[in-house]
Amino acid sequence: MRIAFVFFMLLHALIHLFGFAKAFGLAELKDLRLPISKPTGMVWLLAAVLLGIYGVLYLTGAKYHWLFGMLAVLLSQGLIVYYWKDAKFGSIPNVLIIVVAFVSLGSFLLKRELTSRVQHDLLENNSFPTDILTEKDIAHLPAPVQGYLRYTKSVGQEKVKNFRAEFAGVLHSKPNDQGMKVQSVQYNFYENPSRYFYITATKMGLPATALHLYQNETATFQVKLLNWITLVDAKGTQMNLGETVTLFNDMCVIAPATLIDHRIRWEAINDTVAKANFTNGNITISAKLYFNKNHELVNFISSDRYETDGNTYHNFPWSTPVKDYKMMNGYLLPSQGSMIYHKPEGDFTYGELGYKSVTYNVTELKD
Repeated sequence: MRIAFVFFMLLHALIHLFGFAKAFGLAELKDLRLPISKPTGMVWLLAAVLLGIYGVLYLTGAKYHWLFGMLAVLLSQGLIVYYWKDAKFGSIPNVLIIVVAFVSLGSFLLKRELTSRVQHDLLENNSFPTDILTEKDIAHLPAPVQGYLRYTKSVGQEKVKNFRAEFAGVLHSKPNDQGMKVQSVQYNFYENPSRYFYITATKMGLPATALHLYQNETATFQVKLLNWITLVDAKGTQMNLGETVTLFNDMCVIAPATLIDHRIRWEAINDTVAKANFTNGNITISAKLYFNKNHELVNFISSDRYETDGNTYHNFPWSTPVKDYKMMNGYLLPSQGSMIYHKPEGDFTYGELGYKSVTYNVTELKD
């Protein structure tokens, strides 16, 4: 689809060269009946160049490609209006281009919210020590958690103060639907716990973006169709509590070295189960961690997370079974995970995600 759009747009750019060719007598174009001066011919050429630049930038995913698209359409449509009798049908591709550029602008603005918070935390919320994690550091943990930290090769490596992760997978809005393919990027910080999660997807054939933000014990969750039409706008006490669960889940699954955090109160249940209470400011959540005999974390269950559409909140037990441990950036981590609400009428697996990359103790923002 992306390539087809670029091809269509470059064809539109090529047609603009006809105005330049007529102005300079390079070709006889009987369909262009109105006279075109040489200065105006140069404007036609400029519009073609801008459209071509936009096509290349759009195809490569350049950060400001939407700006070139808007400038190109502004110039192109001005010429079309001036030469309306000859060029009116050029408005059709311009409408398509401006819609695509506007959708891209929406994505840019949403991602800028993510990047501004990440940049702030890199400067102001990033001073946790990163000395080597030792056996002494984990001695107070329940035995299955200690075994997990050794198994994941967290012991002997730097302590974790932040991470950046990328995922790909499928999200479901209801049981047994086909689901949406998603891509995501995420940053977590642990001095003052924060979590920023940006998701791109396609819903009903249209692009959609979701943005989870958790900072200073406050969480929001937005989903926007075409990056402008709000489908979900969740916030409030239940959202703050639920995202604290998600933050702690990330610690367990993605950054096991953070499980030495002083804000966690541990309780050993047996040789393969440990209970944790995690406190962030005025919020405390609890969860149980389940391990197998190989010291792998296999499940995480909490009753403090809520299913929400932004209007209603329903409290169901929430679990994230994980599997397929693989080496990633020096750590042995589960590469696949599911997200499940355990409802009275049956379990609802609303997501399956897999790692694309994980980087710890990042020092700069990656676009």
